[in-house]
Amino acid sequence: MAGNVVRKIVSAATAPAAVGPYSQAVIADNTMYMSGMIGFEPKSMEIVPGGAGPETDQALKNMGEVLKAAGISYNNVVKTTVLLADINDYATVNQVYANYFSENKPARAAYQVAALPKGAKVEIEAIAIVGKIVEGKL
Repeated sequence: MAGNVVRKIVSAATAPAAVGPYSQAVIADNTMYMSGMIGFEPKSMEIVPGGAGPETDQALKNMGEVLKAAGISYNNVVKTTVLLADINDYATVNQVYANYFSENKPARAAYQVAALPKGAKVEIEAIAIVGKIVEGKL
C-alpha cells in the first residue's frame, strides 16, 4: 500500500493570477508542476508589447516569481515545454530563454500550436524539483 503524498498549491501574488480553474503551480511530494506562463504583466494582466522576445522574458520572469514562492529557483527546473504561436520565433525565444537557463539547462520540448490564450505568442510550462539540488554528470 502506498504512503501519503503531500500536495501543496503554490500561489505567488507577484505573478499573474490564474485566469481559469487552475493553480499557478502544484507541488506533489518533491516535484512542482507549473502551469503555462504567458507574457502577462502581473498588475495590468495585459500581454507585454513587442512580440515573442519580450513575451518570453515576461513569461520567464513570471515563472521566477512562482519558483520563488515555492522557495526554489530556475536551477530547480528540470523540464520545460515551450508553446509557440509561430515556430519562426524559435530563435528569438532561445536567445531570451538562454538568459534564464544558462548553466544546468532543463530538458525541453517546443511546439507550434494553433493558438494561445489572449493572443499570446509564447507560453512556457515547467516541472521543477523542490529541495536542494546536487549536480551530477553522466
